[in-house]
Amino acid sequence: MDESFDLEALDGYLSSGDSPENCMMLSDLDGFLHGVICSPTTIPSEEWIPLALGSAPADVPSWVLDDTTDLYMGIAQSLMADPPVVEPIFWQAREGHVIAMDWCEGFMQAVALRPKEWLRLTESGTDGHLIAPIVAHLLDDNGNSVMGIPQEKLDEALAEATDAIPVAVAAMFAYWR
Repeated sequence: MDESFDLEALDGYLSSGDSPENCMMLSDLDGFLHGVICSPTTIPSEEWIPLALGSAPADVPSWVLDDTTDLYMGIAQSLMADPPVVEPIFWQAREGHVIAMDWCEGFMQAVALRPKEWLRLTESGTDGHLIAPIVAHLLDDNGNSVMGIPQEKLDEALAEATDAIPVAVAAMFAYWR
């Protein structure tokens, strides 16, 4: 994705005390926007922007709104490319491993905007597996996999799921089109 805006500035704002208390961080936001764009039905910006930024658009700096919109458009263009390109913004742990959980939670927040419409995919006998790499990252309050992945296999399963996310997201986007 070729950003014409400053992702670091957007990240800095989202994680600062200047941003609304319940705004998404950059990785969550990126996952959320991918989910909004992959949605089976169009989700109007008036609905998703306040959720993403934690406030009405008028209450955030205009450059933040512009950069968020540019990020959205860049993701959409990348998904529509031939072949599609999916470059999720994941966190990198100090130890070097990739953390996709926040991104996946953001994606699932978008799914939650249209849960009934997503059922056609999630309950599909042939394509329901597409969302599995994202759902694999969801943990319950005790840190256990909602998919029942045993704790001793969780790190390996999450690493494999993280690697599968770009292909799965491109396939979900194509599924609804």
